[in-house]
Amino acid sequence: MPAALPASRLGRVVRGTGPGLLLAHGAGGGIDANFGPVMDMLAAQHTVVGPDYPGTGRTPRAAGPLTLDGLADELVATAVEEGLETFAIAGYSLGTALAVRAATRHPGRVTALVLTAGFARPNPRFLLAARLWRDLVRAGDPERLAAFTSLIAFGAPALDAVSQDDLDAALKAAAATVPPGTPDHLDLLIDGVDVSADLAALTVPALVVSTTLDQLVTPYHHRQLADGIPAARYAEIATGHLPFVERPAEWGALIRDFLRDHRG
Repeated sequence: MPAALPASRLGRVVRGTGPGLLLAHGAGGGIDANFGPVMDMLAAQHTVVGPDYPGTGRTPRAAGPLTLDGLADELVATAVEEGLETFAIAGYSLGTALAVRAATRHPGRVTALVLTAGFARPNPRFLLAARLWRDLVRAGDPERLAAFTSLIAFGAPALDAVSQDDLDAALKAAAATVPPGTPDHLDLLIDGVDVSADLAALTVPALVVSTTLDQLVTPYHHRQLADGIPAARYAEIATGHLPFVERPAEWGALIRDFLRDHRG
């Protein structure tokens, strides 16, 4: 029986017309940051609903801890409140686990999944990086935080090609734009994410997009997702953890084309 839906407190972007598409962004991200570069492409063929998690973008920080089930239900509730009875979900990073949980808790509503730079549960290496990320956020040292996240989030070829001036500007911008809800997202990621048992129950078309140069959520995790989901398709992009920065056109086209091919 599908889970009951709460009233959604999530601020959201709503764009376009056509079949429904719900977006689920990453930890410490936001809809504008993670999906802004591909929004026009996706909204050209879909009614896109993009909720911001608590403490990012349009949504105030939560008063208490986030839970995977609670946030997944709220994402689905946001889409329903915007008039979408059924919809695909495109999840990125932490959003992939939320997309999987949403599909298993609300199977009659979710029509397809696109899971990019994703994971079913973090392994010890990923947890090591996530805990260090959380420690830097808690320490209130935005410059060191920006340096760490840039080193681990960008693919080495992209970062190698950046000039010193451009890198300095990027680090300054990153240090100034850390969403206040980031530690809450990281608490959820570290302590509350394991959808490995959900994967075999998925029956909708699914595309797993591997960011092959990813040093945060490595291809090891992407392959686990693809292998665990029945009949999942698997695609690769030669990028680090930020396909919306390094290869937005290629990433957007993969999402758009897969959903077009599996519409209905």
